[in-house]
Amino acid sequence: MAAAQGRLSDGAGGMDEANEGERDGSRSAPLPFRAAVDALRAARLRPQIEVDPTPAPKKLAPYAYALEATVVDGEQDLADGRLVLLHDPDGHDAWRGTFRLVTLVRAELEPEMAADPLLPEVCWSWLTGALQARGLAYGEPSGTVTRASSHYFGGLAERPANSQIEIRASWTPREGLGGVPDAAAHLASWCDLLAQVAGLPPAGPGDASVVTLPQRRGPQSR
Repeated sequence: MAAAQGRLSDGAGGMDEANEGERDGSRSAPLPFRAAVDALRAARLRPQIEVDPTPAPKKLAPYAYALEATVVDGEQDLADGRLVLLHDPDGHDAWRGTFRLVTLVRAELEPEMAADPLLPEVCWSWLTGALQARGLAYGEPSGTVTRASSHYFGGLAERPANSQIEIRASWTPREGLGGVPDAAAHLASWCDLLAQVAGLPPAGPGDASVVTLPQRRGPQSR
């Protein structure tokens, strides 16, 4: 994983009822889905990334499990995101598999960085690169990279201009023994992406070639 010692991705007690709902939180959930969820809960992540369960969407697939994460530096939030694991035992034509991972990642940027015409391609390469760096097999990737800027006027004129990058993406993790994907490794890759977008230094010597986002102006206080 991203670090030998770190926080468990499992949040506070009572997460089962808060996250999985009546269908996928029950014992009737398929074994591959339950195994993948157990792997997500047990994953150990670098300590700068706080991960908690969050209610999962109920209309995208018969079974779903969701996590939300925040990259923190002291009392400041540098980036945040959400990762959803979807499962359809009957398979899905668009997925070309029975599992799908869906994500949203957001971070604030310097306005001049947000204006870089190559930024969307670079951000997308961070996602695919994070998966490839851990040797993960995946298929059917798709997504968008969006840049947004806010300028304030009138009573808000004293606020500095704000720019944000947003990555929305999904991909199909390749299934292993028993039809179970390596969910923990995909979570670790996703956390690598979050850390990269947040501008954190690489987690280990093996990640030294990773190019991180320059420090953004004024991270949000928690």
